Amino acid sequence: MDVEARIGLIRDLCSFEGRLAGTDAERRAANWLARRLRSIGRRADVETTYVHPQVALVHAAHCAIGFAGSLAAIASPPVGFGLVLVAAVTTYLDVNGRLYLLRRLFYRRASQNVVSPGSRPEAPARLILSAHYDVPRSGWLFGPARVRAGDRLGRLLGVPLGPYRLIFWSLAVLLPILGARLAGVGGAGLSLVQLIPTLILLVAAFALAEIQLSGPVPGANGNASGVATALALVESLADAPPRALDVWVVLTGAEGCLMEGMRAFVRGHRGDLEPATTFFVNLDSVGAGELRYVKSEGLAVGFEMDRRVVELCGAIAAAAVEDGAPTAPEPLAWGIAGDGLPLRLARYPGTTITATAPGASVAVDYRRPADVPDSIDAAALARAHAFALELIRQLDREAGRRAERAGPTTPERPEAAVI
Repeated sequence: MDVEARIGLIRDLCSFEGRLAGTDAERRAANWLARRLRSIGRRADVETTYVHPQVALVHAAHCAIGFAGSLAAIASPPVGFGLVLVAAVTTYLDVNGRLYLLRRLFYRRASQNVVSPGSRPEAPARLILSAHYDVPRSGWLFGPARVRAGDRLGRLLGVPLGPYRLIFWSLAVLLPILGARLAGVGGAGLSLVQLIPTLILLVAAFALAEIQLSGPVPGANGNASGVATALALVESLADAPPRALDVWVVLTGAEGCLMEGMRAFVRGHRGDLEPATTFFVNLDSVGAGELRYVKSEGLAVGFEMDRRVVELCGAIAAAAVEDGAPTAPEPLAWGIAGDGLPLRLARYPGTTITATAPGASVAVDYRRPADVPDSIDAAALARAHAFALELIRQLDREAGRRAERAGPTTPERPEAAVI
């Protein structure tokens, strides 16, 4: 599939307007993608899962509980501390996919994952080639000025930031402050320090509620470009199959619900995909901007990608410069997260390939109405395809070497990054 065909596929996928998680447009897009995979000779199953499309309201509620707890602590420190503790714990468990608590109080809708298993189960290792096909909502929070301000604040603090990190750490910072109130400490200074995270939670609650009321974005770059690149890679690998990899394709829905689609896939297929012999390459927003490979990501805290995979990405980037490329992909520490996070939390080694706006940590037209097919850069698509294909070739060699060292029956478990 050449670049023009990929852009055509992006236009076709964007014709399913408003493909938010749990909508009929998302369902129709999933069925269309399954037919597309079958047309190139692959098996494709549409797996139904149930997700919470009001995730912004879920976390607006977390913010409201934390805000109420901060106010209540002035009159009753134990009550205020308890409320903030509950909000902090449930937020952390929710964004890391460990356990849904408050989210269970909200209604669910059916979503779909398109899963295409490989045809070589006897291969020494598996490769999960993934991309999400749903779209998120826009909102005031994702305006260019707010995105630039977040990047500047992150550089000032020396850590990558994202909306959910600000929420979680505002709750976390409140806990020792309210703990001091429990111990009898008071005064204007403590109140002033307490005011800052309290106001952040108040603003975040209104911003998240506004997101839930906003419309969907077209999703050409985020993430029809990733889907098109994944399907192009499938065709390239069919022409020159990997020797040691059984290639799976997973096109997920409900990524906008904080990766509920990928989380459902991981739960349902852990028995089929052993972490010791499975790699993943996730593709997200590769249709414009500067190519990146993710070295860490996370909504509350950062989780490192597998060290060996990141080293392979760095070696590929260095080789590209030696071959005369004007720029090379650089590592990215993300203050947000995509479908690579549930895979990494399940101990699968791999990374996400993405592209960011110049000087920014997020994609071009990130969650904006301007994210339309006409904004796709053919050169960016070509760079992402070439880089991902070379990474897959390197992973194939890595899997082959491990299989040779381990012998026919006892595959070696890859070294896991510390999380």
